[in-house]
Amino acid sequence: MSDILEFKNTLISGFAALEKSLNGQSKKAFHSVRKEALTKFEHADFPNIKNEEWRHTNISPILKHTFNPLSDASLLSSADVQKFVFGDAFKYVMVFINGKFHPELSTLDNLPEGLIVKSIAAANEENNTVVEKHLGKYALSDGQIFTALSTAYTFDGAFINVKAGKVIEDSVHILFITDSRNEKLITQPRNLFVAEKNSHASVLEHYVSLQDDVYFTNAVTEVVVEENAFFDHVKLQEESKKAFHISRMEINQKRSSNFTSHAVSLGGIISRNDVNSKFNEDGGECTLNGLFMIEGSQLSDTHTLIDHAKPHCNSHEHYKGILDDSSRGVFNGKVIVRQDAQKTNAFQQNNNILLSTDAVINTKPQLEIFADDVKCSHGATIGQLDEEAMFYLKTRGIGDDIGRGMLLHAFASDVVKSIKLQPVRDYIETILSRKFNQ
Repeated sequence: MSDILEFKNTLISGFAALEKSLNGQSKKAFHSVRKEALTKFEHADFPNIKNEEWRHTNISPILKHTFNPLSDASLLSSADVQKFVFGDAFKYVMVFINGKFHPELSTLDNLPEGLIVKSIAAANEENNTVVEKHLGKYALSDGQIFTALSTAYTFDGAFINVKAGKVIEDSVHILFITDSRNEKLITQPRNLFVAEKNSHASVLEHYVSLQDDVYFTNAVTEVVVEENAFFDHVKLQEESKKAFHISRMEINQKRSSNFTSHAVSLGGIISRNDVNSKFNEDGGECTLNGLFMIEGSQLSDTHTLIDHAKPHCNSHEHYKGILDDSSRGVFNGKVIVRQDAQKTNAFQQNNNILLSTDAVINTKPQLEIFADDVKCSHGATIGQLDEEAMFYLKTRGIGDDIGRGMLLHAFASDVVKSIKLQPVRDYIETILSRKFNQ
């Protein structure tokens, strides 16, 4: 109990310093949202294994550390940043260091008409009406201690607004770098992506660290996909394997909208990803794909929710996990089909490979169906490498190590090949080849 109180008190007392640093922003309307969220954080219970949503994920190790919520900005050079970008593959790059936007390291010149890319801090300073309308309206703090903390400390993050009817050919790369060489940090990026009616855009949300240090990333992303809009989102998490990563993404879909998400999780000693999408009007489509590869004592937890609140909507979900050593994985995917959501088509699948007898996966795909004219399916598999496939490769003169690598690469590539951003797909394929000795 003392660890919880100390964790909370450190962050509650740090809020006063945040208020001073906000300058004029503390007088804006959103600051009342911050203060309300801080109160909710103060009174919220810290999740433990007695909580159904957290029963396979013990996050008490977070409490063993004291994290500074207001670190001084790290001074990194362009060379430090270059190793995390994909050469010239992305025309538009936003760079955040320890949660703060650095325009001098970013590339946002010559944005096309109809594409707004700026920091949340700048958008709030300018009283952007889109931000005022949407920020904090979907990722609510009630009963969510980490979202409440994020909302209380909301200062910076990425704001992307695609105006109605605009088709943006080039993707935006949002790069979050944590430099915790001097102290243990908690960074809390708050992102808002709004794709207006009949628009089309794609984004890479990318989390990295300079070194293998202890720190805590608490990220919240809200996505609004309006009528007939298409929004493609890729999240690549390759943080320090000593770090803690907790994230929440809330997607609000309107009529005939199309949202796709591809999440690849490699880093973190403990990582938790909540992805929730809701069809608020009919005719929408949502695709959630994911891959996590963990080893050592890493723990990766993914909770997804697709809420079919309206009829004539389709959802497709496919997550895969590769676990080695004594790592532990959790997948909990829920699809709700509401009573009025007739003509729903929902597919959900989770496949996992355990490379060690000490690795553990807890998987729970769920369907809650309250309508009768629907087509829904779900399933999960847990196993080791196919012995028949290994034997076949061996008969063709392929050794055990190479054969093992080929099968694992093929297993993971099922998810990776669905990523539409070619530079990211190539990058992950390289990681797979290197990891599996090919």
